[in-house]
Amino acid sequence: MQFRQQALAKLQSPEELDLPVRFARPQGRLVLSVTVVVLAAASLWAVTGSVTSTVEAPAVLTHGEGSYLLQSPAAGQVVAVLAKEGERLPADAPVLKVRTADGVTVVRTVAAGRITALAASIGQIISTGANVAAVEKIAGADDPLYATVYVPAANAASIRQDAAVDLTVQTVPSQQYGVLRGRVKSVDRTARSAQQIAAFLGDSQLGEQFTEDGRPVAVLVRLEKSSATRSGYRWSSGSGPPYGLSSMTLATGSIRLADQHPVDWLLP
Repeated sequence: MQFRQQALAKLQSPEELDLPVRFARPQGRLVLSVTVVVLAAASLWAVTGSVTSTVEAPAVLTHGEGSYLLQSPAAGQVVAVLAKEGERLPADAPVLKVRTADGVTVVRTVAAGRITALAASIGQIISTGANVAAVEKIAGADDPLYATVYVPAANAASIRQDAAVDLTVQTVPSQQYGVLRGRVKSVDRTARSAQQIAAFLGDSQLGEQFTEDGRPVAVLVRLEKSSATRSGYRWSSGSGPPYGLSSMTLATGSIRLADQHPVDWLLP
């Protein structure tokens, strides 16, 4: 009842027309000003700013020409192994001798390189086309290493030449020595099959491993050189590991993709 009487008295009182009208408090004007500034800055960034993203994928350190699988041209029994793992051989060099029904056949290298794996031993029975060795194509001991990163095909269009790449090498503790620095040299726009990867790396197991989630695209990465490190390449830690790197070492590559403008996300 008391509140009703107060309301009726308020209605019967004259309007306070002589008092100034206050539309907003100073705190409200401050909040409005800040909101306008933030919206303007966000709009400017949406037009001129960019978002940086990366893609991570398995990688392997190799020499530029890759490797190849040496296959036996005939079926038979291995009677002699003429090469050793790690040995560099010229093209057409003898690697194995195989006794066949027609005599002894010599298995020779197709191109010059270094024997990275031997899959045949004396007394072993092999079939025609069997993989007997993996040969890495190198001309000399000073040939530089590269990294081949096998990225999902959907990311290939976003990878630009000379993009920065960080490589976490499997045999190097990254917490202690950091990551290996590199730059994209080329991007193969054709997706690779397990057989193609195996032929390039000389390892059928890696071919299957790198295609488990679909056919990837091969990205060739040039490793940045440094005279201040033992390995001869640049590391995020400065000095890097106190030992060199060898080919066919596995790694994980993180490639910086082309910058994207946020306003593009709003476009159909």
